[in-house]
Amino acid sequence: MPDKLTIGFLGAGKMATALAKGFIRAGLIKASYLLASDPIEGTRTAFSKETGARTTASNLELVHFSSIIFVAVKPANVAALLSEVRENVREQHLIISIAAGVTLETLESALKPGVPVIRVMPNTPALVGAGAAAYALGKSAKQADGEIAEKFLSSIGIAVHVKESLLDAVTGLSGSGPAYVYMMIEALSDGGVSCGLPRDLSTKLAAQTVLGSAKMVLETGMHPGALKDMVTSPAGTTIEGVHELEIAGIRGAFMNAVRAATAKSQKRI
Repeated sequence: MPDKLTIGFLGAGKMATALAKGFIRAGLIKASYLLASDPIEGTRTAFSKETGARTTASNLELVHFSSIIFVAVKPANVAALLSEVRENVREQHLIISIAAGVTLETLESALKPGVPVIRVMPNTPALVGAGAAAYALGKSAKQADGEIAEKFLSSIGIAVHVKESLLDAVTGLSGSGPAYVYMMIEALSDGGVSCGLPRDLSTKLAAQTVLGSAKMVLETGMHPGALKDMVTSPAGTTIEGVHELEIAGIRGAFMNAVRAATAKSQKRI
């Protein structure tokens, strides 16, 4: 990692807080080398309380402080924000945007030529250190810039380098995907309650089942279908449940959810 690296967050909301906490927890940077700017005092206070880092209401102060700048504001606010700081952002900065749907072209055109830009699609499980992020490099971003981004993003989950054209699909899958999984956990919990389990116990069992199943996929490297077959004994209970899910069209429903969210992401800000 570069010497005297400092990180700034333009925007101090939940995702910025999650990233900052992950970076500090992983030992990649000390809180004293991190700064966040936000116009809302309550948001700044919450960020400082969670991370131990300093905050400011001045975006220009943040730019002067930082070598790496994370753009962590709502997509609709990105253009105005970059316009404000444009004259103070140099080629020595590295800009990493987590604003969904804001393209590299849009980001680069809002800054001076030659400024390295990386576009990232993270997801909310970064809040618990289990995020899934994909990133794409802009025209002026070098391989070393990508390695820095991956180092930091990997501290709060996994990070993969993709072509920018794939980021909309990443948005539809891992960006929006936690909502689909929460719905699945809620539905499994409802099923347990309908069969007599107390709600708190049913939800705990449902969530742990999803967590454990996901770890099996990641740690064994086996195809999900093969792992499913390991659970479905001939004429057993599981295959009866799987049959009902197939009747309900659960595969198509999940696929359609990803496709719909991807299509929405493709409608540019």
